[in-house]
Amino acid sequence: MAKEGAQRAEETEQMIDKEGGREAAEGGSLRAGDTKEMRAVVLSAFGGLNKLRVSKKAMPEPQEGELKIRVKACGLNFIDLMVRQGNIDNPPKTPLVPGFECSGIVEALGDSVKGFEIGDRVMAFVNYNAWAEVVCTPVEFVYKIPDDMSFSEAAAFPMNFVTAYMMLFEVANLREGMSVLVHSAGGGVGQAVAQLCSTIPNVTVFGTASSFKHEAIKNSVTHLFDRNADYVQEVKRISVDGVDIVLDCLCGENTGKGLSLLKPLGTYILYGSSNMVTGETKSFFSFAKSWWQVEKVNPIKLYEENKVIAGFSLLNLLFKQNRGGLIKGVMDKLLNLYNSKKIKPVVDSLWALEEVKEAMQRIHDRGNIGKLILDVEKAPTPLMANDSTETSEAGEEEEDHEGDNENKERMPFIQ
Repeated sequence: MAKEGAQRAEETEQMIDKEGGREAAEGGSLRAGDTKEMRAVVLSAFGGLNKLRVSKKAMPEPQEGELKIRVKACGLNFIDLMVRQGNIDNPPKTPLVPGFECSGIVEALGDSVKGFEIGDRVMAFVNYNAWAEVVCTPVEFVYKIPDDMSFSEAAAFPMNFVTAYMMLFEVANLREGMSVLVHSAGGGVGQAVAQLCSTIPNVTVFGTASSFKHEAIKNSVTHLFDRNADYVQEVKRISVDGVDIVLDCLCGENTGKGLSLLKPLGTYILYGSSNMVTGETKSFFSFAKSWWQVEKVNPIKLYEENKVIAGFSLLNLLFKQNRGGLIKGVMDKLLNLYNSKKIKPVVDSLWALEEVKEAMQRIHDRGNIGKLILDVEKAPTPLMANDSTETSEAGEEEEDHEGDNENKERMPFIQ
C-alpha cells in the first residue's frame, strides 16, 4: 500500500510538472513569488451564455480539513444552467466559478485530514468552484474512486446517483413490486433511477422522454412515453390504480398530474423545476406560468387520499443542512453496487472547458442522454473555443452586468 501511494504521488508530481510546462508554453509562466494560477470557467454576471468565459484565477490552497484536488473532469447539471441564469434562491455574488461535482487526483492535504494520501483518485462535491483545474473542498465531501472507474464516469456519479438513491430509498422507501414514474428518463438522474430500480425485484418503471431518445433508452425502463404526450392516460391504461412513486424534475402542470397518478400511500417527490427554464435568460413569464400551474396542495385532501408529497435538494442537504455523514453512507452503498456491476454512470459526451457554452446549450435543449462532462485536459474544437476564452485579465469587468438586476424573482434552490 505504501509503495502504491508513493507511485501515485510520483505520478501526481509529474502531472503537475506537465501542467506547469503547458502554462509556460501558452505564455502563462509565473515569476518567482507570483501566486500560482489556473484555468477556470467564470460566470461574470447572471444571464445568457455570453456571461461564461474561461479565465486565469489564483489557485486555491487547502484550509484545515480540506483536500486540494487536481481536477480531471467536472459534471454539468441542470442546476448549473439555473445558476447561470440567476434562477436560484439567494445566489452568491458574481463573478463566480460554477460547478458542484468533479473528479481528479489529490494534490495536497490540509491540516487534520485523514484517510487520504497525495495521489489518490477521488470524486467530490464542491460548493461552487468545481469547473476549474484545481479545487479545494472539505474531506467529508470527497470519496475514493474504484480502480476501474474512469475520471469521466466519476464526475458523472455523485449528483445523479446520490439524488436517485436518496429519493427512491430514503424518501419513498422503494420495495419489491412497486412502480415508479420518472420524468426526463434519458437524463443523468433518470438513467440512475432506472438502474437503481433494476436492483429491486419486480419494480415497474414508467418514464417520459423526448421521442428521439426512445431508441437509446428503451431497454432501461419498462414503459416509455413521449414527454409531450398525455402520459397520465397512458399510465392509467397500463396501471389503473396509478403508481407508487412519482419523481418530478419538471414542476408546473406536471405536479398536479403526478399527484393524480399516485396510489394510496404513494409518494410524489419534486426535485427540480426545469419547465421554468424556456429561454437563454431568466423569464418572469415562464416563472409565473409554471408556478400558476402547480396544483395547490391541500393537506386535507392528502389526508383523505393517503398520499405523500415531498421535496428533495441534494445541494441543500449537503451544504446548508450539514448531512455530509448521511451522504457518505449512501455513497458507500452506491460504490458497492458499482463494484458489483449493478450500476454504471451514463456519460453523454465530453467537452473542453472552452466548450462550456455549447455543452450548456445541449443541456438546455434536452439533447443529452446521460451526463455531460467537462474534460479539463481535452483540447477544444477551434470554432467552439473562440468565444469562450478570456484574452485579458480585464475581460471579466468588460462584461455587461445587466444580469445582476434580474434578481427580483427567484426560484427555490432545488436540484
